[in-house]
Amino acid sequence: MTLTPNQRAWRRFRRNRPALLGAAFLLCLATLVLVWPWVTPYGFAQTSEARFEPPGLHHWFGTDVHGRDLLSRVIFGARVSLLVGFVGAGVAVLIGVTWGAVAGYVGGLLDHLAMRVVDVLYSLPSIIFVIVLLTTLERTVRVFLSGTLHLPAAAVGQARLLFLFAGLGAISWLNMARIVRGQVLSLRSRTFVDASHALGAGPVRILLRHLLPNIYGIVIVYATLTIPAIILYESFLSYLGLGIQPPMASWGSLIADGAAQLNPIRVYWWLILFPAAMLVTTLLALNFVGDGLRDAFDPRGREE
Repeated sequence: MTLTPNQRAWRRFRRNRPALLGAAFLLCLATLVLVWPWVTPYGFAQTSEARFEPPGLHHWFGTDVHGRDLLSRVIFGARVSLLVGFVGAGVAVLIGVTWGAVAGYVGGLLDHLAMRVVDVLYSLPSIIFVIVLLTTLERTVRVFLSGTLHLPAAAVGQARLLFLFAGLGAISWLNMARIVRGQVLSLRSRTFVDASHALGAGPVRILLRHLLPNIYGIVIVYATLTIPAIILYESFLSYLGLGIQPPMASWGSLIADGAAQLNPIRVYWWLILFPAAMLVTTLLALNFVGDGLRDAFDPRGREE
């Protein structure tokens, strides 16, 4: 039986045990994030008198300085960190695919200028760009949302999250643009593109119907590899106090809260161990899945 390219890719992916384990972990984590608010007796911001309680039967991950259940905080932090990672990767894919596809298809002067812009952006410290964006524009946007649009305080409080989506996505599209440009350059001279030209298809139709569908596998792979990088960026910013703000929580902010409680008298180890372990495990799972997809969609792959 003749298999389609997608079927062969899926067969190769299933043979990759680390990738399958990573995908299973991510699926379990996503399910837990969705159902946790309905099964837990503790809210992520619910305080109590049980301050700094170590892991036990009532609080599996212990409690923090305010008596909040750390397990609920970690699960809620997973929701925020994964949301930032996936939405930021979506922004990076949208910008990178559009930029690279147009530059590769049009070619000439436009291609040269587009790639020089990418080179200039590569030379800039990307994380500094996000920090400047957060520290300079967020207050202006908050004033605009509350004063001009008269949005409620809850909606205005999400401005930081929107900046993280836009900022982290805007610094993560450069590799995607280069990869997509190279693939489009190699495909635009194929006979099926010439046939589309002869039938009167315009550039937009050729890009959307013929070129991009032939590179979606590569786009998926690099999008998967972009997600852990964005999650790590967000965790770093939250650790510095520039990311997610209380009462919301992400893995980076939870690690920062745990580090703030380190002292020579007593170490509340669970406040750092569990958020850091979840962050590291999730990043490893995402990288395993990304590597598995890369190997699966590799056209040089062969059936065993």
